[in-house]
Amino acid sequence: MGQILGRIAVETPKYEVIKSLSGYEIRKYPPAVLAELTYDPSQFKGDKDGGFSVLAKYIGAFGDPQNTKPEKIAMTAPVITKTGGESEKIEMTAPVLTKEGGEEKKMVTMQFSLPAKYTKAEDAPKPTDERVVIREEGEKKYGVVKFSGIASEEVVQEKVEMLKEKLAGDGYKVIGEFVLARYNPPWTLPPFRTNEVMIPIE
Repeated sequence: MGQILGRIAVETPKYEVIKSLSGYEIRKYPPAVLAELTYDPSQFKGDKDGGFSVLAKYIGAFGDPQNTKPEKIAMTAPVITKTGGESEKIEMTAPVLTKEGGEEKKMVTMQFSLPAKYTKAEDAPKPTDERVVIREEGEKKYGVVKFSGIASEEVVQEKVEMLKEKLAGDGYKVIGEFVLARYNPPWTLPPFRTNEVMIPIE
């Protein structure tokens, strides 16, 4: 019942709020270990969230964990997705934009943060599905705007434009593409969902 009403009962990142401004926050996030998958949504019948099931199988959310130990890994929130350009070049991951037959295709990258007990990539169980990449991410600063409801493309784009304007107006330098953070499972009622648009800043 709690999850339907938006209760978040899993581990979430221990970020620090550096500043609360009009309609958004500046946050500092500690280093983290991520399980990541980059894919073309057409591999999942056009479903942009198709990668979720692959990552969920890696941690063992749907039965036996698909990792070499095998070890069940606790689910955390939020689930991070990004589309379009990369915020940084990372070895071992596919480029976020690929061209196919002269047409540019938008790839999606989905990430699960692994529980804080995993402090290095090598601490985490190795995925048996080679599409899943385990990597470390250093400390980062973001401008963050929180909203409820369904995170449709239109709503997200609106929040991104608004946040970019506010960041520029307050003198912050954007250093990468936005990411979308979603904290609740799909069966949470839309008014009780917690979503965030996060833009990396200097």
